[in-house]
Amino acid sequence: MTMIDRRNMLAGSAALLAATTVRAADAPTDTLKAAAASKGRRFGSAFAWSPPGADAGSFANPAYAALLKRDCDVLVPENQMKWQAIRPAADRFDFSRFDPMVEWATTNGFALRGHTLLWAYSKWFPAWLNNHDFGQRPAVEAARILDQHIDTVTKRYGGKIESYDVVNEAVDPDTGGLRETSLSRAMGGTAVVLDHAFRTARAAAPHAELVYNDYMSWEDGNAKHRAGVLALLEEFRRRGTPVDALGVQSHIGLFKPTTDAGAVAKRLEPEWRAFLDRVTGMGYRLVITEFDVRDKGLPATIAPRDKGVADFARAYLDIMLSYPQLGDVLAWGMSDRYSWLRGFEPRTDGVIARGCPYDVDFRAKPLRGAMLAALAGGVERAARER
Repeated sequence: MTMIDRRNMLAGSAALLAATTVRAADAPTDTLKAAAASKGRRFGSAFAWSPPGADAGSFANPAYAALLKRDCDVLVPENQMKWQAIRPAADRFDFSRFDPMVEWATTNGFALRGHTLLWAYSKWFPAWLNNHDFGQRPAVEAARILDQHIDTVTKRYGGKIESYDVVNEAVDPDTGGLRETSLSRAMGGTAVVLDHAFRTARAAAPHAELVYNDYMSWEDGNAKHRAGVLALLEEFRRRGTPVDALGVQSHIGLFKPTTDAGAVAKRLEPEWRAFLDRVTGMGYRLVITEFDVRDKGLPATIAPRDKGVADFARAYLDIMLSYPQLGDVLAWGMSDRYSWLRGFEPRTDGVIARGCPYDVDFRAKPLRGAMLAALAGGVERAARER
């Protein structure tokens, strides 16, 4: 994988800070947050914790903080609110990293989303929860652990967090069925766990938007996943589970070689719209929670790759933003420098994925322009109702 030269990093950081200072003084209208606000929405991003000045996608990195301040109204922790980060043991919480993130965000005028109160996937449970002895009354013990977690987090932050991904990724994409976990086995089924989580969250944070978040997407091969999510949402409505919105992660991708990303998007549009129509027809709102573009099918050469990414993103966002039920739009990081794609889904040719609005040196890319145009061109957001 290509390494980033420290001299270039420092130069890019200095340039970004200087540009941001000038534009802030001029109250810029060409920002992603301004484009979103023009249609009643908010734009935002994931962010992280780090020691002061570290080369990280953190509020404590001045160069990255400048990106957040320039383009974002709302932030979400990338990893620092997940169980693995804040619940190291059944009897212990650790907010030492998330607390300063919340403090910085609120002090600087950002709204906050919470991610996530329950990642319903054993692979991402802390080891202690996978191996927990639930005792003679397993359902009671499992409910106690879940209640304690949700109550502790939501009450600690109160109105500072306005929207929660209450449950994340409960649907198995290979089968469309619900995943089993130690909690579901103890409580008598996954649906029981999910309903309990949402009801507990509603009671503990009645002010907050409650979201079911998943990565079902519009690319080929996701039909079972979409069907499973629709079935789950239908069951939520049937049971009166207090779910306000579907979080559409939107890690969209071009995985096969193509020279016409727009044509790919046009082919995918009908089935994707049918899915969104079903979701909104049930009365759910939509949130784009984790947007970026996976570019594995595009050439390594930057110009055509950036064009393909921008064209694909613009087509996707135009569809999403044609729904008045769509609220917040969040990227899963602002710079390729810190994107999860580099570690989790590296390109086979070793070049750095270019799926974020800014490159590794914090320079705006065609993707940012596509996002700006889509946000400005979307329909007005509908008034939010419970």
